[in-house]
Amino acid sequence: MTLAFHASQHLDLSIDRETDRLPSYLQNRKQVLSALLGTSQLECLGYNRFRYVVAALQVFHLSIRPVVVLDVGGGEDNLTIHAVDVKIEGMGLVDDSDFQLTLNAILRARKDGLTGQADLGVQVGQLPLLRFIPKHILEKTGESVLNGLLLTIKGRVGQQVLKDFLSWCDKYPISLQNLPEK
Repeated sequence: MTLAFHASQHLDLSIDRETDRLPSYLQNRKQVLSALLGTSQLECLGYNRFRYVVAALQVFHLSIRPVVVLDVGGGEDNLTIHAVDVKIEGMGLVDDSDFQLTLNAILRARKDGLTGQADLGVQVGQLPLLRFIPKHILEKTGESVLNGLLLTIKGRVGQQVLKDFLSWCDKYPISLQNLPEK
């Protein structure tokens, strides 16, 4: 039996200064991703590819740790994140071939702050150890775990990414010499 979980989060964050610089900040993909996910669990694999080791998840006395390869891209005013591969570190109970993770996220600059959307999904074959737990309880628990992950990341945008953006603005001020004359 296959179990499927899904969670979504929307972000609408007002920022009170330097919002015209948000598109430039979002182009610093590694820096933004580090602020968003933390540097200790993130490894750069090359141009716009990163390995992210998710903190261990405890579900029904099982501990698993997904290791996700992320493709980070975007356009002029946004940053996109997509999961392209996942491996499971755990107690040998979850086979990578029985586990699929999808992540599609976007963080977009606008004139008064940031907006974003993240969709996270997991499909996993039911573990023999959990076969006596009703499917709907397993799925509700899985959705709760995914929502918790997305809420944590959403909180980091409102705290760490905002703090990093304002620090970046202070570190790289716009030179008055480069401003057009009026």
